[in-house]
Amino acid sequence: MKFALCNEVIHEMPFAAQCDFAAAVGYDGLELAPFTLSDRPHEPGAIDRAAVRAAAADAGIEIVSLHWLLLAPERLSITDPDDGVRAHTVEVMRRLIELCAELGGGVLVHGSPLQRRLPEGDEVAARQRAIDCFAAIAGDAEAAGVTYCIEALAPTETNFINAIAEAAAIVDGINSPAVRTMLDCCAASRVEAEGLAALVDRWLPSGHIAHVQVNDGNRRGPGQGDDRFTPLLAALMRHEYQGAVAVEPFDYHPDGAAAAARAIGYLRGIEEALRN
Repeated sequence: MKFALCNEVIHEMPFAAQCDFAAAVGYDGLELAPFTLSDRPHEPGAIDRAAVRAAAADAGIEIVSLHWLLLAPERLSITDPDDGVRAHTVEVMRRLIELCAELGGGVLVHGSPLQRRLPEGDEVAARQRAIDCFAAIAGDAEAAGVTYCIEALAPTETNFINAIAEAAAIVDGINSPAVRTMLDCCAASRVEAEGLAALVDRWLPSGHIAHVQVNDGNRRGPGQGDDRFTPLLAALMRHEYQGAVAVEPFDYHPDGAAAAARAIGYLRGIEEALRN
């Protein structure tokens, strides 16, 4: 189990400084939001991929994953009725799969709530259009050796795929080893009837969950709210989870660097207590 920091938390730093900071405070890796590196992250040459790899290697950390996939460029959607918009979106998804693999990452997290909203009155058809987009990139993910995770998000974020069970049903329908779902703790705390540990017990052994993001239900980092993460980490350890646990606060308190440092101290403390 590796702990990673979602890099938009400290995006104001130069990328090499992000790597150095994450390593210094105790993270094993970074989860990259492509829009923090370029407003056209899918285009060849837009990101100096060799420099990104070198910065991570020099700091002694990994690039474990990508997320916030469709925030840039503009006007991407997997549910839009315009065939051209969706075709362009699928092409961006494919290029980001290539980016993830080239940077050494193993997972892509497809959240991007605004780019998957179901238009009112067209929900059934839009849902199928989105599933077709996910299915279209399954072979690309398999060929690249990465896992593409469909993220369940709270209804306050999007009206499509709000529960892990909904994401899992789509995963089962696509039936590709490279398409999975994941656990976002903040979203799960707002939607799921089960607690975080019970969700791990249910979905990790089935092979559906391939990634975990930790954040409190109050949108701050783990350890900065009422949620307790010891049962979650205990469940992950019990099932010998080998993936990444990515810290993804949305409300940076008192600021991004401090929230990131506090979160990893909190999580490492739990990990040490569980192992002793």
